[in-house]
Formats: sequence, C-alpha cells, structure tokens
Amino acid sequence: MQNLTNENVLKALGRVEEPDLKKDLVSLGMIKNLEVNGNTIRFTVQLTTPACPLKELIKERCMTALHADFGTGISVTIDMNAEVTSLRENAGPVLPGVKNIVAIASGKGGVGKSTVTSNLALALARNGAKVGLIDADISGPSIPTMFGVEDAQPKVVVIDGKNYLVPVERLGIKLLSIGFLAHGDTAVVWRGPMMSSALKQFIMDCQWGELDYLLIDLPPGTSDIHLTLVQTVPLTGVVVVTTPQRVALADAVKAISMFGQTPIKVPVLGVVENMSYFSPPELPENKYYIFGQDGGKNLAIRYGLPFLGEVPLVQSVREAGDGGVPIVMHEDEPISKAFSDLAQNVAQQVAIKNAQLETPVTESPILS
Repeated sequence: MQNLTNENVLKALGRVEEPDLKKDLVSLGMIKNLEVNGNTIRFTVQLTTPACPLKELIKERCMTALHADFGTGISVTIDMNAEVTSLRENAGPVLPGVKNIVAIASGKGGVGKSTVTSNLALALARNGAKVGLIDADISGPSIPTMFGVEDAQPKVVVIDGKNYLVPVERLGIKLLSIGFLAHGDTAVVWRGPMMSSALKQFIMDCQWGELDYLLIDLPPGTSDIHLTLVQTVPLTGVVVVTTPQRVALADAVKAISMFGQTPIKVPVLGVVENMSYFSPPELPENKYYIFGQDGGKNLAIRYGLPFLGEVPLVQSVREAGDGGVPIVMHEDEPISKAFSDLAQNVAQQVAIKNAQLETPVTESPILS
C-alpha cells in the first residue's frame, strides 16, 4: 500500500481514462483542487460538459483506482463540476463569447427539425449550459411559436456608434428569428443574398454574450444560407435530423454530403431520427413504425456517424410546441427523456470533436 500523498494520488488517478476522450484524467487537466489530509482525499473532476452522461462511471473509476492503491479505509470526496470545452479562444470579432456553434440541418422539410432544435436547446440549458438559438429558416420561421414569443421584438442597443440586436430571452434561452421582425401573416419573400445578409446580421450584429452553445436551426435543403453560415463562422459541427422513410433519408444523405465537401468540411456530430414510431397515449408501450424502422440508425452506421437518438411520434410533442412550452420542459411526460438523452449525446460529441482537433480557432472567417 502506497503512502497517501498528493503525488501518489495523482499517479493513481492517472490510470483513470476518460471514456470518450481515451486519455487519463490527469493529463487532460480534469483533476482540480486536490487536497490530501491524513487519510482523507478530496478533489474535483472538471467534466467537459454539464450534460456528461458518464459522470457516475468516471466517479466510480476514480474510487476504484484510489482504493486499489490506498485501501478501503480512506475517506474520499469527489466533487463534480463542468466547463464546456471550446476551440474558439481568441476567435476574433465574430461571436467572441460563444464556445460552440452547432448547426441543426435536414435535407428535407417536415422532419421536425425545429422541434428537435427547440427541445435540444432547452435540454442543454436544463443541464446547466448557457444556450442561444438562431432561427435561420428565413422564409418559414417557427421558433417564435414554439417558444410562445410570437409578439416579441428584439431590443436594439448602440455600442460605439453601431446598432446591435439584443436576443429575446425565453425559458432561459436567448432567441433570434426573422419571425420577430415580420409578424403575423406577412410572407418573407427574399432572394438568396437578402437571406444571407439577414443571417450575417443575426450572427455579427447581435449581443449574444457568453454562451456554451449557439444552435442554428437551418432551413431544409442545401442553399445560400448554408454556404453563408459556414463561410461566416467556424462551426463546431452539425446535427442531421431525419425521419425513417426512404424519401427523407435520401435528402439527409445530401445534407451529410454537403457538409463533407471541400471547402466546407464541417464535422457531422451525428444523426437524429425523429418520428421513429407512434405510441398512442392509451397504449404508451406499443410502438407502430409508421414511417419504417431504423432508417436513421442505419444511415448513421452507413456513414460511420454517431446515432444520437430516436424521438417517437407522440401527440404531446406537437401540443407542447404549439403551446409555446416545448415538451422537454414537461418532466411528467415520458417523451421528455428522449430529448434529455439527445442533449447528453450531442454535448458528448461536441466534447469529443474539440478533443480530437488539435488547433484552436484563432480567427473567424468573415464573408466579404
């Protein structure tokens, strides 16, 4: 049995591997505030995301390593906190306080992308993250309805002689949408350059402040908006939403292909399968695969991508979105867990991508 010293404790913890990053906790700098006093050990494990699904496993592995070296008679207190990782230190003038920018895309409309985005944003926030959301579907904005802020208007502040938008805040999320600027039944009939200009303004002329995640709800398809986005900010990654049927999967393939092309080259964090099956309220254990089964899962396997989760087709999801309080806020609804799991998986993939990329982002590419 080894002597109980700070050095020996760190040696023991140096054998504990972070399950996702495949490196030990000590070399990753995740062990903080180590205190050894007699037979008492206390330290903090700083996780890479508040939504880490493996925190209990990491804690258990730390205890096992310490007991192996110092016996079971020691007293160990392990505190767990989190700081979302980022490669955007010194990122320049574009979104300087935003750690991660994640686009939510789909090749096809009608797959529930905005529903997934809204619930993902809220689930991340409920895990302790600071989250913003841009509704970049210029011609069909739906985020204001889903958050119950159709009549809201962003404020404008003047800083150094320049006007900046201030996002609308609702349920702890900072929101910006063209729907705040074109109310009611007014159609937004804009050409591509006008849409791109609006998106650039939402990104560069807005006071987003400090955020762990900025989610961008893209319009369906592959268009000017998508190109503007990747040329304006360095994306951490993109989440692709699909439904199980072949027609949706075919378009999801196009979205995956677009983000993989040179010079775009944006990492795809994974695939979400929405409307995976139907479960009636009176028979919640029954699953009816209306649109086919495992289409999104098989797509992820085909392209070697993480499968981030499946979301069933449940009436309460639609009702909650129409009511302005997305379903993840309704803890009594079993379906809310699907979005909580999705948030954990997305946060996990963001942390993995940040660890895999060696070069920090030092400058944001700005479209001329």
